[in-house]
Order: sequence, then C-alpha cells, then structure tokens
Amino acid sequence: MDYQLRVAATPGAKPPPRLLDQVRAAIRTKHYSPKTEEAYVGWARQFILFHGKRHPVEMGETELGQFLQHLALNKRVAASTQNQALNALLFLYGSVLNKPLGKLPKVFRAKRPKRLPTVLRQAEVQRLLAAMKSPYSLMARLLYGAGLRLTECTNLRFKDVDFSTNQILVRDGKGFKDRVTMLPEVIRDEFYGHIERLKRFHHKELEAGRGRATLPYALARKYPNLSKSQQWQYVFPATKLVWDEETKVWRRHHIFDDTLQRAVRAAGVLAGIEKPVNCHMLRHSFATHLLEQGCDIRTVQQLMGHKHVETTMIYTHVLKKPGIGVRSPLDQHSGDPNTTDWQSVARTSVRAALTSAPIAMNAASSLDAQQTPACQGDCCP
Repeated sequence: MDYQLRVAATPGAKPPPRLLDQVRAAIRTKHYSPKTEEAYVGWARQFILFHGKRHPVEMGETELGQFLQHLALNKRVAASTQNQALNALLFLYGSVLNKPLGKLPKVFRAKRPKRLPTVLRQAEVQRLLAAMKSPYSLMARLLYGAGLRLTECTNLRFKDVDFSTNQILVRDGKGFKDRVTMLPEVIRDEFYGHIERLKRFHHKELEAGRGRATLPYALARKYPNLSKSQQWQYVFPATKLVWDEETKVWRRHHIFDDTLQRAVRAAGVLAGIEKPVNCHMLRHSFATHLLEQGCDIRTVQQLMGHKHVETTMIYTHVLKKPGIGVRSPLDQHSGDPNTTDWQSVARTSVRAALTSAPIAMNAASSLDAQQTPACQGDCCP
C-alpha cells in the first residue's frame, strides 16, 4: 500500500505522487540498482506498517529506534539486514522527505561479524562442474574460471567477449564499474561454438520478425533498431520472450539469475558436496585458488574488481596452506605425521622423564643441604 503526503490539494491540480513512488523516483534519479530500489521501498513500507500506518513525516529518531529494536529483538535479523533497514530509512528522510534525522546513537547501527568466505577445493569444483548440465555447465565454468558474479555472467552480450585476446569485458559490475577478466582457454572453443549457434538462431529470429534484445537505460528509444543488432544479443538468452510496455514489442531477455542459482545448488547436492553450494562460492574459489598458485594479490584484486586490496586479502585466510611456505610445527617432526607412532613417542618421553627424576631429586637435596644453615640447638625443643 502506498501513502500520500498529507498536503492540501489545489482544486483541479494533479494529486501529489504517493510516498513510495517518490522513493522510487529518488532512487532512479541517483541511478541505484533495481535490487536497491526493491529493498528500500520494502523497508519504507514495513516502517510505516509497524507504526500503524503513520506517515514518516510525523515520526523521527524515536520511532526509528523502536523499529530497529523490533527487527533485532523480535525478528532476530542479521546485522547486515538491520543496517540495510537503517540505510533505507535514512535515505527516506534525507533524500525523499528532506527531513534529515539528527545524530543517531551508535547502537542503531549493528556491528557486522567478520566472517570468512566458504571456498570449494579444486577436487570439489571438478565434481560440481561434472554434475552440471548444459547450458548451465558453461555458465558455471565461467563463474569459476573468470571470477564472475552471477549477474555479470547472465548479462554478458556478444560484444563483451573477445576471442582474439581471450578476454571478457564486464560491463556495469558492482558499483557500476567496468573491468576486464580472463577467458579460460579450456572452454574457449566450446564458448565460441556456443556463440556461433546463437548467431544462427538470431538470424532465424530476425527472419521471423523477432530478434530484439532488451537494452539498458533509454537506448531502445534513442536507437530503435539497436536491439536487433547481433552485438547486443545476450550470450545466455532466455527461452521465452518478454513484452516491453514502453515500446510495445516482444524482446528476449537473458536467463534469470534464480535459474542458474538453482542449477548450481542442485549440482552441489548431486556431487555429494556437504557445503551449501551457490554461485558466489565459485567466485570465492577462483580468487583463493589463484593465490594458492602464487598469483600476485594485486592481479587478483583487478580480476575480482575490488576497490581496496583489503577486500582481496580476506582470501589469504582461507588458503589451503596459510602464509607463504609456512608449515605447522607439528609437521616438522620426523616422519609423516599421519604415520608416526605417537604412542611410542609418548612412552619414550615418559620413560626418559622418570629415569632423570631421581638424579634431579638428589641434586636438589644436595643443593638444599648446602644452602640451609646448621642448627645451633635453640630452634629445637
């Protein structure tokens, strides 16, 4: 349910936009992602319903604290979820209502725990990829072999793949940043054949009066025939067409993110991997395995698209061998630690301690006799 600002309407004037529509307009003006828009609008709606449908302009820091306390105590949400709700409401008051809140207590923002990413070992990755089916198998190998995020993989277009240099250009990644990553040579021929088949399919679609891809921003309105271009077709197109309300034509979108996510999870169960497998875990494994091979951390940072190297350094904590060439002190003992008879070692150590115990006791008694003064008779009864 949307809510209107309670202002006096001028007779014959257009009614003011609803509050949640204002939130959407402010988010789109700042070019935030669609997922951010969905999350912020949802938190604004929950905030209003929690306070009995009161308008946010009538509330302030007290009501905000009550809502966040409700999320933490009653809903038991994670720290990241609580902070997302706080950011959404700060955006609501600051950018939509133009009523910035005062200085908020530090308790409003939850402290996020520092967690290590879950990583698949190379043997587990091979089992997972072997359990994948086409076309999801090729997508999963790109996630692992190029370090792509889920949305970066599904949004790939023909123009983003350069087979002459074995590179993939990632457009509008996280934070709307572009970057270049590698195209694994082991899948180059298969990937090339996949795109060639799609080119033939696109030619047949054009002959049938279809063949239009969805375009970002206002490109479809500015360049009406650009959506028919072969360069702008998706590498992993959806099987069904979608109706474009603005241009009144049928277009072909890419495979939905949830489809690939479900395929990866099902393959993880089929491969017998006990860890909860998802698409982003393949990206974590990409960075970790590069570091295990001795790759420079700055190179991994560029391939991953991290702004700060500290973000990349978290993968050094989940390496198979922590540090560079560092071994546990337990591994330094003679023999294989898996085959060493530790009970014999323990018995030998105890036997040596018992043998040296009388000698140590005699030496201690002699030392005490030398240091203790002779009795003069006045201390004895």
